[in-house]
Amino acid sequence: MTPELPMVVPADDLPEKVRIHEVGPRDGLQNEKSTVPTEVKAEFVHRLAGAGLTTIEATSFVHPKWVPQLADAEALFPALRDLGGVHLPVLVPNERGLDRALALGASRVAVFASATESFAKANLNRTVAESLAMFEPVVARAKQSGAHVRGYLSMCFGDPWEGAVPVPQVVRAARSLMDLGCDELSLGDTIGVATPGHVTALLAELNAAGVPTDRVGVHFHDTYGQALANTLAALRHGVTTVDASAGGLGGCPYAKSATGNLATEDLVWMLHGLGIETGVDLGRLSATSAWMAGQLGRPSPSRTVRALTHQEQ
Repeated sequence: MTPELPMVVPADDLPEKVRIHEVGPRDGLQNEKSTVPTEVKAEFVHRLAGAGLTTIEATSFVHPKWVPQLADAEALFPALRDLGGVHLPVLVPNERGLDRALALGASRVAVFASATESFAKANLNRTVAESLAMFEPVVARAKQSGAHVRGYLSMCFGDPWEGAVPVPQVVRAARSLMDLGCDELSLGDTIGVATPGHVTALLAELNAAGVPTDRVGVHFHDTYGQALANTLAALRHGVTTVDASAGGLGGCPYAKSATGNLATEDLVWMLHGLGIETGVDLGRLSATSAWMAGQLGRPSPSRTVRALTHQEQ
């Protein structure tokens, strides 16, 4: 019989509490082939909040032409206004996206940059320098409005066109992004090739470049089964913000072998076993992801969801 909760065995070199930055409703659903109805998305976010998640990335204010799955941002965001005490960050690609988000009362926004030229060209149709220049007024205006700004940095460990990405190159891009005024930096292992030693080396070099650990979050994909190991390495370095996606939804469309984001349930199982506080009810979270998998018409890829809800692969 599968236990409902892991045995708790704390470790001395880990934080007491971790904030999970839930990305399923945005990063997960934007990669779905079919468009999820607005009311289902709204219920998904409400169920995630009911499971104890306090930071839930709700949607993206990109042009509907580019991400049709999130074309309902104007309809969805107002449906979440009753979630008091829950942070609902949204992705904004440019000033127009920022205008749309601020008009609806968004108080947390995120921009999405790249550490490599190849991905910047593929994803943003700009060089790294040009994309940072585009984000400069976005971040400045968001800060002037009182919004919290997160800076996503993709391809921090490997790039499908360029291969392994040198640590100094990532540090330069990260430092530039933070210099724009971002409050927080999320390091993305976009194609899932990082290993723990690489994670530790990058975090140490970021610290040396003046980026403090308490302003860094990590965003790992599980392509090679390394997401939890990489997360543990980051936690040992002092990171306390971890991105994850309920049920393991999502992934990088440019990495055909990518198996998706780190599943929030798999992360919570590990953290709770280590005695780390998350505020998340694992049973309710797993039930939510099983429900969402049903809406999408397929089993959840999360091992923990399958174990706790007895879903078949």
